[in-house]
Parts: sequence; C-alpha cells; structure tokens
Amino acid sequence: MSSKTLLIVAHAPSDNTRALVQAVLRGARHCEVENVAVIYKSPLDAGPDDVLKADAIILGTTENLGYMSGALKDFFDRSYYPVLEQKQGLPCALYIRAGMDGTGTRRAVESIVTGLRWNWVQPPLTLKGDWQESFLQQAEELGLYMAAGLDNSVF
Repeated sequence: MSSKTLLIVAHAPSDNTRALVQAVLRGARHCEVENVAVIYKSPLDAGPDDVLKADAIILGTTENLGYMSGALKDFFDRSYYPVLEQKQGLPCALYIRAGMDGTGTRRAVESIVTGLRWNWVQPPLTLKGDWQESFLQQAEELGLYMAAGLDNSVF
C-alpha cells in the first residue's frame, strides 16, 4: 500500500494540455517510485478534502489573459480556508502552459501559495510560446521529481 499521496490538480482544456498532464502522470508513476499514490483531478473536481489527504501537490494551469485559469482559481477559492491551518508546509510545484510569458499567471499562483504557506520544492515551470515537444519531457521530469522526492522523504 502506498504510504504517501501526490495530488496533481491541473487544468487541461486542449489536446496539448492533456498531453502535459499525461506526461506529468507518466513521470510521477515511474516504475522506480514505489510508495507514492498519484491522484489527478481537474481543478473543478478537486477540493479541500483532496488537499488534506495529499503529501505534496503539483498545480498545472494555462495562462488566461495573464492570469491562471478560472478553474484553478475556483479550486483555490473553495480550498483556501479549509486547508489553510492544516496544510502549511505542503510541498508544491507548478507548471504553466503560457502562450505569452506566464509572468502574471506565476505571480497570481505564487501569491496564493505564499498565503497558504506551502513550500515550493522547485521554481515554477513555465512552458511558453508556441508548442514544443520538449514541453512533454519537462512535464514528465516534474512529475518524476515530485514523486521521487516524496518516495525518498526528501520533502
């Protein structure tokens, strides 16, 4: 039985963003990661109970008009206060699929994560500009890093 849970909450409205989620999942479910259960939910399906059960979280969003997706914002709106006191220090990571530069999106998510007192275990990954196949490898590495870190009690 898995001893730790990695929660992935990612908005994936397009074929490319769904491919990113699959890449993150592929990395997180790597055969050498043994004691981590990986759960993926869309932001509209995830809520505070999911966060309370998680030992780490990966957030994924598109850049929408220089901000995070409305779906991810909705997740934060519903989850912020119910998890605030109990999940301080939660290891987290973020990836942004940005058509522009992702700066506003990153700032918005960082502001909420700072308020939650979650712990960034690596800088946010911004996949910007036109679609590149290398985005998939970067997303897979993010998933692997988070799951392996949990599996080995690095964070």
